[in-house]
Amino acid sequence: MEENDVLKALAALAQASRLQIFRSLVVAGQDGLTPGALADALTMPAATLSFHLKELLHAGLVSQERKGRHLIYRAAYARMNEVLSYLTDNCCQGQPCLDEAAIACAC
Repeated sequence: MEENDVLKALAALAQASRLQIFRSLVVAGQDGLTPGALADALTMPAATLSFHLKELLHAGLVSQERKGRHLIYRAAYARMNEVLSYLTDNCCQGQPCLDEAAIACAC
């Protein structure tokens, strides 16, 4: 993963509403959530939610799928794991101190 990609992901998460949205999608798992369910759970106006989802999509942290008339948003676990891996790549002075499976989400 390139440094610019990590910066884009971290910048997207460095805003309270986007962090709440991303965490809600992580909790939802592979089933994901519709914008309506997210807006209700977070008591966030639809227009505000739409703006933040666009930013998370641009950073590659969420995916979007159309199912009939509904959009389903899911956390991009592979991207999340890439960011975590980048951040911990050289911990412990380059010595393997963390089991990679312990820091990766297998969702």
